[in-house]
Amino acid sequence: MANKITKITKTLIRHRSQTLLTDPETFCPAQAQEKQRAKPYSQVPGPKAIPILGNTWRLMPIVGQYDISDMARVSLLLYQDYGKIVKLSNLVGRPDLLFLYDADEIEKIYRQEGPTPFRPSMPCLVKYKSDVRKDFFGVEAGVVGVHGEPWRIFRTKVQKPILQLRTVKKYIEPIEAVTEDFIQRMLEMRDSNQEMPHDFDNEIHKWALECIGRVSLDTRLGCLDANLPTDSEPQKIINAAKYALRNIALLELRFPFWRYFPTTIWTNYVKNMDYFIEICTKYIDEAMARLKTKEVKDEKDLSLVERILASEPNPKTATILALDLILVGIDTISMAVCSILYQIATRPDQQQKLYEELRRVMPDPREPLDSNKLEEMVFLKAFVKEVFRVYSTVIGNGRTLQEDMILLGYKVPKGVQVVFPTVVTGNMAEYVSEADQFYPERWMKGGDENFKLHPFASLPYGYGARMCLGRRFADLEIQVLLAKLIRTYKLEFNHKPLEYKVSFMYAPDGELRFKMTKRKD
Repeated sequence: MANKITKITKTLIRHRSQTLLTDPETFCPAQAQEKQRAKPYSQVPGPKAIPILGNTWRLMPIVGQYDISDMARVSLLLYQDYGKIVKLSNLVGRPDLLFLYDADEIEKIYRQEGPTPFRPSMPCLVKYKSDVRKDFFGVEAGVVGVHGEPWRIFRTKVQKPILQLRTVKKYIEPIEAVTEDFIQRMLEMRDSNQEMPHDFDNEIHKWALECIGRVSLDTRLGCLDANLPTDSEPQKIINAAKYALRNIALLELRFPFWRYFPTTIWTNYVKNMDYFIEICTKYIDEAMARLKTKEVKDEKDLSLVERILASEPNPKTATILALDLILVGIDTISMAVCSILYQIATRPDQQQKLYEELRRVMPDPREPLDSNKLEEMVFLKAFVKEVFRVYSTVIGNGRTLQEDMILLGYKVPKGVQVVFPTVVTGNMAEYVSEADQFYPERWMKGGDENFKLHPFASLPYGYGARMCLGRRFADLEIQVLLAKLIRTYKLEFNHKPLEYKVSFMYAPDGELRFKMTKRKD
């Protein structure tokens, strides 16, 4: 009997020891105390919902309190009215949005996420890929609008050639060639005042598409042809991608009737996506056909599609990656460039600093660029980062919580969509010294010694496993364009200041009539 009692006692002790090691609340009393003190989710401050319409009415046209095209301002208003954590609840047809303005808490969420973080984005694209065009995408749905294990498997297949810095550097020469052609087009399209046309932002979209086609498919699409008709296939690709991306906010934040029956905006969305896939697939198929007979003389002649095919036998993987790069890349890179060029044109002192750096790095403007020259352009990179901090092209990132969390003293349940409004946190004095001052030097070596800059306050490309897959190519294309343009030409904007608004991205709203004049040297 004694032996039996001893055995039971040892079992209980062993079980208790295992519990101490596996139960975080027992192992870490501080966490248990934090959980006990935490207030219920229902007490998180935010706009009050009304019966039936909830808070969705606030985003409706005319009667609504918030303008979807001005979500950057809405993000700031929510912070000013309610503080560092704001709940926009009772949105018809979608989970709550929890706006979080605390960089430490944002860091906590990022660092605790697992290998398949869930980024709440584009449910309309999810429906299109998984339902409407399941016949085309199947299990190879890509990286945009895809979540969980399917996203992880696909990203693992394609991320190496896109994120390897040494691979990205091999595309400096082809991107420079496209950019030189674009600058020549800029010279041709100047009016009598040496200014760009009223639709110059569309010309930037053409440059972006031409870069993507050259890098991903080893193809010149002809976007920079001076006689390109308005109904050309490249222009239709741009128009279709713009429509698909710029109507996402309307589909997501207003009444989601499209989930239940084909509304006009949903029907047009599907039509544009279908056309986008049809035309892009034609170019991708042509590129793949050329690959079979292509003679590669240098590794830099390989396109991203070729690099994917070298390790992935299924050509569908390369096709869908190319589609995702084109769909998202056109508008994101273009609108970022619109913002950067507007800021450099309206800040003559900063432009002069950049010019002096470029003149030092490239005494002869006709010299080709290389990775060493780009590495020396520290002010150029700092200027771009400062534009992204103050005027974050992506107004916010976010995560759908995969488990319950304590955030700023509130119990936030699994499934809530947390928004990180980087356009606000990047401008908060609590996290950035002299946040109201445009000062690129804060990003340069030694700048962090004089300036406070929280690493999670400004994250235009996101963070962690779901960081923007094409960020290295985006940075490279922006750097090459700025270097080639500002080294030889002065850019001015002699018109009424433009306001920033959100289409798909946050960018100047209006005609970019830049004056472009050749420098004397």
